[in-house]
Amino acid sequence: MVDASLKRRKDRRIHLEPGRALVAQCGTLVSQVLYVKHAADKDFLVLDAGMNDLIRPALYGARHRIMKFFAAPDTPMHRYDVVGPVCESSDVFAEGALLPQCQRGDLVGLRSAGAYGQVMSSRYNLRDMAPSVFSDRLAVAPMRESFPEK
Repeated sequence: MVDASLKRRKDRRIHLEPGRALVAQCGTLVSQVLYVKHAADKDFLVLDAGMNDLIRPALYGARHRIMKFFAAPDTPMHRYDVVGPVCESSDVFAEGALLPQCQRGDLVGLRSAGAYGQVMSSRYNLRDMAPSVFSDRLAVAPMRESFPEK
């Protein structure tokens, strides 16, 4: 299909690496809330996933949609800095993300982690690698998501 739409010389080959375009939206890093930390001027949502699981935000400021699974429609919204447990200043997924109010044990998802999330992950700080689950059938849990504001 690509070959037919391009005007090119017949003695040249076309090589494509569609990577992110095909699989970025396919992955969600599912994480559990360890605790909500209340500071003087903001609240932190501390997850069990850290920068070792999804390094893109720490490495080059990538932003991922964040969602809360199983949030009732009438759950009040709250603003959080969403962080990991690695205790590094760059272990931050979002600042000021508006999400349904969360508590310890809630499940949240970091969207669009499919392209390079797992292959860029590491065992930094001796943390275990996050398991991967692949499925052709997806049971979609009720969720409400937010795109972090900067």
